[in-house]
Amino acid sequence: MTDEAWPWLVVGLGNPGREYAGNRHNVGFMVADLLAGRVGARFGRHKRAVAEVAEARLGFGGPKLVLVKPLTYMNLSGGPVAALAQFYKVPTTQVIAVHDELDIEFGQVRIKFGGGEGGHNGLRSMSKSLGTKDYVRVRFGVGRPPGRQDPADYVLSDFGAAERKEVDFLVDRAADVVESVIVKGVEPTQNLYHGS
Repeated sequence: MTDEAWPWLVVGLGNPGREYAGNRHNVGFMVADLLAGRVGARFGRHKRAVAEVAEARLGFGGPKLVLVKPLTYMNLSGGPVAALAQFYKVPTTQVIAVHDELDIEFGQVRIKFGGGEGGHNGLRSMSKSLGTKDYVRVRFGVGRPPGRQDPADYVLSDFGAAERKEVDFLVDRAADVVESVIVKGVEPTQNLYHGS
């Protein structure tokens, strides 16, 4: 159950630095940036965590949002997330991780609450630091690498030319999904988006 007294911590997972900006692994940052733009918030360095943070409300008088981009690199994302959850007193059920997902084909965005990390180092770090897997995941499908390409190399490469034509639309869709989870809840959002 959500508690309107506490903000939502929306964590875009990615790697800091210009060289990673267009990587598949950085879709979480892309979604966080779009959400900040929608609510008119700007990212700034947080004094208590190695992360960029933007605070806003979702709509007039709506739920409070804390948008987060950890700056520790993917494998260590959990430390800043746990520090910010504690700082803002956010229950883990109101933490949303937005991340790339190899096990979902490109073009699909899926939502789940809890469960395994599917080998995703950012999620693994978050679960370890938060001490629970009970948080929301907005999973941005990037599909499996072609041929024998190493999955680690694949996620650290940019989207292909054909994919790039759709990325902006899909980032927009993922941002819609995040907003829907906050306003309507996980199950109604799954019903709304998993059929399409």
